[in-house]
Amino acid sequence: MTRLALVGAPLAIAASIIFGGGSDVLVSDAPAEGQDLTADRPAYQPKQREPRTDQEKREHKELDERIAKMPPGLAAPEMKEIASQIVASAENSTLNWRGQYGSIEDIGDGCGYTAGVIGFCSGTNDMLQLVEGYTKDHPDNPLAGYLPALREVDGTASHEGLDPGFRAAWAKAAESPAFRKAQDETRDRIYFEPAVRIAKMDGLGTLGQFIYYDAMVLHGPGIDPKGFYGIREAAMKSAKTVAEGGKEQAYLNAFLDAGRAVMKVKKAHKDTSRIDTAQRVFLRSGNLDLKTPLVWQMYGETFRIPAS
Repeated sequence: MTRLALVGAPLAIAASIIFGGGSDVLVSDAPAEGQDLTADRPAYQPKQREPRTDQEKREHKELDERIAKMPPGLAAPEMKEIASQIVASAENSTLNWRGQYGSIEDIGDGCGYTAGVIGFCSGTNDMLQLVEGYTKDHPDNPLAGYLPALREVDGTASHEGLDPGFRAAWAKAAESPAFRKAQDETRDRIYFEPAVRIAKMDGLGTLGQFIYYDAMVLHGPGIDPKGFYGIREAAMKSAKTVAEGGKEQAYLNAFLDAGRAVMKVKKAHKDTSRIDTAQRVFLRSGNLDLKTPLVWQMYGETFRIPAS
């Protein structure tokens, strides 16, 4: 089911994405009218709802129990640090991901302003979620007055109501440890935790969990062909997941192929270094645990993480 198909479908849509014998992601609602469906990161972010029926509740409880018994993988603190560094090399050409909380610019990808530790966008709803949540706990923060404008531009590339002061307000807000913590928590809720969860249920190790996470960050958690779930669906048509009895390297190659194909048609992401000279390098070497030392290239620049 694609996002484009959802536009013409009834609004009372509820779809479950099935994997590993259970239903994990409960997606509801269609894109809002007027949202930009051509932006590089989908403006429409599927909403995850709580399980409602007894069967859904049982399935989610079983999934939680299965995941709790699995090794932490990418969720281990030292591995999450490595993941943050590799993503930062792709997003900001640096390993210093903690230096990005106050960054903000329009990179011309149709998603409005891109800002913060993971590239929250004014046009893709994640920035709005972040600022709304932060303002509930900190109503006097520098960004609070921009909430009406953020709601208006959500789903578009527009800066209307944000210029000229929004960039300075974002930088000011990022001086607060509370706002930096809010960025981390929103990143984890929307991108990191869902990606790691689904990767584990697909039977993937630490490298596979990172590949899912990076794809979730880059493409957004959309169910259309250009979103994370659409890419995963395309990969599963080419190769079986480990949970389905497939070979991990074969499946991850299929996933990278599908993700790379999407990147090539996105105007702001035609450089596929994050796959070709980073993730594919780790995969070809058989480093499914993403063990250090790691050496990769991003846009021609070499990055290293020494052995721990």
